[in-house]
Amino acid sequence: MSGKSVDKLTASEAAKELERLAREIAEHDRHYYLQDAPVVSDADYDALRRRNAEIEARFPDLVRADSPSHRVGAQPSEKFAKVRHAIPMLSLDNAFSDEDVAEFLGRVRRFLGLGAEEDVAVMAEPKIDGLSASLRYEDGVLVQGATRGDGTEGEDITANLRTIADIPLRLSGNPPRVLEVRGEVYMTHKAFAALNRRQEKDGKPVYANPRNSAAGSVRQLDPRITASRALNFFAYAWGEISEMPSDSQHGMLKKFESYGFIVNPLVRRCETLDAVLKFYRGIEARRAKLGYDIDGVVYKVDSLALQERLGFVSRSPRWAIAHKFPAEQAETVIEAIEIQVGRTGKLAPVARLKPVTVGGVVVSNATLHNEDEIARLDARVGDTVVIQRAGDVIPQILRVIPEKRPKASKPYKFPHTCPICGSHAVREVDEKTGKEDVDRRCTGGLICDAQTVERLKYFVARDAFDIEGLGGTLIELFHEQGLLKEPADIFALTEKPRKVAEVLAEHRARLSEERRAAEGKEPVKTKTKAKKKDEGEGKQVENLMTAIEARRTIGLDRLINALGIRHVGETTARLLARHYRSLDAFLSGMKSETVKEDLESIEGIGGVVAEAIFDFFDEPHNVKALDRLLKWLTVTDMAAPAKSSPVSGKTVVFTGTLEKMTRQEAKARAESLGAKVSGSVSAKTDIVVAGPGAGSKLKDAQKHNVQVLDEDGWLKLIGG
Repeated sequence: MSGKSVDKLTASEAAKELERLAREIAEHDRHYYLQDAPVVSDADYDALRRRNAEIEARFPDLVRADSPSHRVGAQPSEKFAKVRHAIPMLSLDNAFSDEDVAEFLGRVRRFLGLGAEEDVAVMAEPKIDGLSASLRYEDGVLVQGATRGDGTEGEDITANLRTIADIPLRLSGNPPRVLEVRGEVYMTHKAFAALNRRQEKDGKPVYANPRNSAAGSVRQLDPRITASRALNFFAYAWGEISEMPSDSQHGMLKKFESYGFIVNPLVRRCETLDAVLKFYRGIEARRAKLGYDIDGVVYKVDSLALQERLGFVSRSPRWAIAHKFPAEQAETVIEAIEIQVGRTGKLAPVARLKPVTVGGVVVSNATLHNEDEIARLDARVGDTVVIQRAGDVIPQILRVIPEKRPKASKPYKFPHTCPICGSHAVREVDEKTGKEDVDRRCTGGLICDAQTVERLKYFVARDAFDIEGLGGTLIELFHEQGLLKEPADIFALTEKPRKVAEVLAEHRARLSEERRAAEGKEPVKTKTKAKKKDEGEGKQVENLMTAIEARRTIGLDRLINALGIRHVGETTARLLARHYRSLDAFLSGMKSETVKEDLESIEGIGGVVAEAIFDFFDEPHNVKALDRLLKWLTVTDMAAPAKSSPVSGKTVVFTGTLEKMTRQEAKARAESLGAKVSGSVSAKTDIVVAGPGAGSKLKDAQKHNVQVLDEDGWLKLIGG
């Protein structure tokens, strides 16, 4: 340790000393936290940290990104900035049974063209029930930490993540120049119990479960609160990386450990289905004794070369899946059945339940899906029922316990009119099949306030425009006050800040009066309180206007998803955006006389979805509402693949048997090179790749004078 007094250090000497202290303290942290084997006394360690703090106090401009002082928290943040992930943080598909896992491995083999007897090695790891986070290191130093968010964009929580001891501020070994490590922030059962004891002692609400407490802790505006809580981090994946240090999932985890991260010690490489399921059973048996929450096991193909070949489908990798544990169950009582009207007019029955804890979460309502499900269960108000959280997320009713039914109970009668607008609620009949739809829908359309409000809520949701601060309560309030009737009105709010402030002030005053009346108190309003409320409302309005303005530039896929077209969600919106690429091309396509045929030719879009999209754009009021919305927006094109290729933007159809790759792999490769893969041949098709056994599609190609290539010709064109 340098003996020179802090007050005599020059700026140059201070910078060198801070660099040395950061490295030395980080090394001691690794010995203490990772190896549980400290090499210095607590007094010596504290002296190092004190010296670091004294130098930083004298030279605040020299505080380093990897400073040990970040462990105790920095100053509070006004709000979290947005971080766009260089590589999306994808979600995983779920498996709920052994058969699902076998099918996953079978799909992998089929995609790669492997025989049924050929095994694919996978890495199996416990699925931590925490908060996903991404850590970006440059030249070995932590420069940014972010939440997963919607997978494309998260929140900057760097200051909070720096306080977690498991997260190294500076990496050891020889890491890549740019390394984005991803993993899970979680809280142990012991730390969770201690936190709730403190909450109770301080008269504050307790947390429902460790996952919620971990998520809440890292999203505190004040990092000092995060620093006061015992949080942990497991590393298990990566995003942007300048050079790959290994060619396998297993090898990457070993590298993470060498850089100073904690990797779950239970991870295992499995080479057969039997080995995979044996690992799952073992983890399931140990689940309660691990000391932290898990909700399943994740399987990832071990070979990174095979991962690259397998690629992705929508927002999930083909090379990984989450095998979830069976849902936990509990008994409770149906206290009421209510009908909610969704954005498409669907009447959705919801059971209001006597609150019960299932899997560590208090459940007070559950979906009943539709009137057929109510009839199948014979669910009635007053019934005792068995519920479960499907996939540990969505509460649902499994069965009624008839012997516990009250004698005076009556069968539930599903309404045939909309409870919001009074319009007829009907079950549509599919003209092609003659079958009645399972859902009953309100025919009120635009006159039904519920549909308007729910469409607006969907429009601002995370996977659509993601307008921060404009939640369901404000949507309902602004609609009630006549400020919101359609999406364009949201952006028009930026021209009415005074009116918005008045509505918010009146709403708060009304809530305050209602609360005081319920407590039997007289209305009170002092000048100081009024001033503070005005300041708070002013800040809320300012933040809301800023959030709305920030979303005036939007990606094509998000815009399409936000429109609320029936059967069109995030996945289909992305397929459409990939196919049309630009807003002009998309709108032009929707005006085409062959729009339904064109839509059905897109891989992954069938007749029902094509019909729903056609119906949406066939309604003049929908088109006019979209035109009014677009006056406020700048819609960015769907990004073309990073690689330029001779097939970018071209429409390709595969037909016949491919011998050097599977059909799935060929389609995925074409899309990665910027091509649009279609399922049918038309005059708009650019290339047909025909293998042995090609039939009608080859004839259609010849009819439309479309270029035809065999498999070798295709591979030569795209460069192998």
